Amino acid sequence: MSNDAPVLCRSEATDADLHAHNLRNWQQQYDQLSDGHFFGRIDELDLAHLQVFSEHTSQALHQHCNVWPDSVWLGFAAKQQNCRINGMEVAPDQVMVRPGHCDFELVTPEGFDIFGVVISQPALLRVADSHGIELDARAWLQPRKQWQTQRLNALRYMLQRWLTPIHTGVGGRLQEELLLTTALEVLQQAPVQERRQSSYGRRKAVVERVQAYLEANSHAPVTITELCQLTHVSRRTLQYSFESILGISPARYLRATRLNGVRRVLSQAQPSDDIVISRIAAEWGFWHPGQFAHDYKQLFGENPSVTLAQRQGHL
Repeated sequence: MSNDAPVLCRSEATDADLHAHNLRNWQQQYDQLSDGHFFGRIDELDLAHLQVFSEHTSQALHQHCNVWPDSVWLGFAAKQQNCRINGMEVAPDQVMVRPGHCDFELVTPEGFDIFGVVISQPALLRVADSHGIELDARAWLQPRKQWQTQRLNALRYMLQRWLTPIHTGVGGRLQEELLLTTALEVLQQAPVQERRQSSYGRRKAVVERVQAYLEANSHAPVTITELCQLTHVSRRTLQYSFESILGISPARYLRATRLNGVRRVLSQAQPSDDIVISRIAAEWGFWHPGQFAHDYKQLFGENPSVTLAQRQGHL
């Protein structure tokens, strides 16, 4: 093995939001959307100018992401799975692209596997210059790019080998050169031609207004009728907006967001904290303790008391 070969790091978690914080140098928050116990795993290589990782998540998630500044992120499904970025469908032969220090949203299905490559923008521009390529910074402003399926599969194979405990031992410098050259090829591809319906912007605006309202009023009970009045749309339009942008109904999104909020409080509790679960639940708009406990266990596969005890070291 080469002396400069990077070290492979693996992290695992049984809580979606704790898992989100296991990816180094990212600012993230994950909300679980599908029912059942969560399991997440990240395998990561940290090179001089690159961060390379694979991520597995067992449940459907709504991810709020922001990668480190002065970088560009390339992400693509490890298998034949679709996901969404900023409300747009992403096919398995498409590569997602986002610059650093830029908020974006992902909605991923159950049992999702993704590869990610984060590259220092100055390093990428230096390599482009050495290859005589004039790389326009606008290349990483379009969220999706089409790439040749054969070449993308080759990249998947290469990363899969590198991100396993027993890999070829290829030196870090060679890995960087290969990945930087590949990233240049991806970024030079024309962005996916958007064939959006004229209503896309309005549907996205409806969802974003609801999200902003819920964030500002996170501890207040909110009804679907109230959200319709807020956005000045009918129930049918509200439903269609959420299903087309996030792939989930507004009622389920509202319920999941609040349940994840309660779980976040319980998961972050310290042994010295005086935590009363029913009080926390009420603060997040769950007034009926029995219904809250049922909904919580259905979504996360465990009672809220178990979540609290695990965090406080009682189990």
